[in-house]
Amino acid sequence: MLREITIGQYYPVSSLIHRLDPRVKIIGTLVYIVSLFLFDSFWGLAVAVVFLGGVLILSKVPLTYILKGLKPVLILLAMTVLFNFFLTPGELIFQFWIFKITKEGLYRGAFFGFRLILLILGSSLTTFTTTPVQMTDGLERLMKPLTWIGVPVHDVAMMMSIALRFIPILLEETDKIMKAQQARGADFESGNVFRRIKAMVPIFIPLLLSAFRRAFDLALAMEARCYRGGKGRTKMRPLRYHARDYFAYLFMAAYLTIVIVLRRWL
Repeated sequence: MLREITIGQYYPVSSLIHRLDPRVKIIGTLVYIVSLFLFDSFWGLAVAVVFLGGVLILSKVPLTYILKGLKPVLILLAMTVLFNFFLTPGELIFQFWIFKITKEGLYRGAFFGFRLILLILGSSLTTFTTTPVQMTDGLERLMKPLTWIGVPVHDVAMMMSIALRFIPILLEETDKIMKAQQARGADFESGNVFRRIKAMVPIFIPLLLSAFRRAFDLALAMEARCYRGGKGRTKMRPLRYHARDYFAYLFMAAYLTIVIVLRRWL
């Protein structure tokens, strides 16, 4: 099951979105996230769905592969929907004990749940179409003005990129440890919540040791290659804007303009 989680993974395919500059994709993700919070109706989210659908088609990433990224946040999604169902005052529809479901609660729960789904799908598309190296370079270039106030931009970008890259690696390691423990008779499914948490201890300890070992090996490899941070370093493939990147910026500006106009109109 853990192998099906796609957070932080790169999907290698030749597409227009993959060939875009990583700075364009990072800024586009921020624009998309901002647009989701500018609307308070499903009509507004419909515009975001059309925009996201067009980008997904251009990226050539299968929809089934993208939807797998929702599995780790199903609990958060369910909690968001249920809290809005039961804690939003308004016209009463159903009541059981202290739990009340209102018409306004149903609307807000469905709206916020749908918005969260769009947020996860849109933001995960950046990692699907951008390699860790490109992500590091893009973040470093975008945060370069922060160097004027003494922020170690290259180190921050490197840490964020390594963290994203380690997510699928640790998930794969967790899956291996769980299968090894189950082969030895471990049971992670039966019992109450406390018993299941206790059964996870034999997984957390070797996983923690494996994470420290991988981090140490990575640090040793970087040191063996004389890595000393971003100062004075050159890029094998320097980031340069192309015509497609400028068209992407124009497309994002048009989308944001439409969102702002529709917000005032709706």
